[in-house]
Amino acid sequence: MERFPDLDPSAQPRLAAEQPGFERWDGNGALGYLTLAAICRQLIEDPPRPAKVVVASHCFPTGALGYWVRMLAERAGLVALLTATSPARLPHPEGGPPLVGTTPLAIAVPDPEGEPIVADVSMGAVTYGDVIAGLARPEDLVPFGGDQAHKAFALALGLQLAVESCVAEGYGALLVALVPETSTVSALRARAAGLRLPGDS
Repeated sequence: MERFPDLDPSAQPRLAAEQPGFERWDGNGALGYLTLAAICRQLIEDPPRPAKVVVASHCFPTGALGYWVRMLAERAGLVALLTATSPARLPHPEGGPPLVGTTPLAIAVPDPEGEPIVADVSMGAVTYGDVIAGLARPEDLVPFGGDQAHKAFALALGLQLAVESCVAEGYGALLVALVPETSTVSALRARAAGLRLPGDS
């Protein structure tokens, strides 16, 4: 199991810099869960007008990203997109050593009339959690898609580099939150005619 000596059980994340439409947070040695919890709490208490980009450094581990975007959609009515970096775990589709993290992407879209749509996708065919739980082999941790795995690898790489370009060091997260102009979720659910959609329980 991975160990992260920089984690400090007593640390608290801090808002390091703020400008209109932008915040930079430092995990400051705290778990990534605590950092995202602090960020989401502030966005819920003071929603963006109309949008905010949030970058968090020293932010790991962050858990299931869908949890955080769902929180923003349900409690603040925000559209939210969140990605985060991790240790390199996915190799290139042609083989070789791991080059990128599983770099998940979570998106939540609120529905004033019901449950939000919440899409939360890791770029791996299995998750690292599956591997450490013994539900999958380490060699199963490859980009998903089979013959089309280059697409998942490209998305993982693009997301990772986007976060890394905003974070000076360590693992990080990138969150975009905005107030929607309208909602088409209910209309989509009507067209789906009862089919289960992403995020449904």
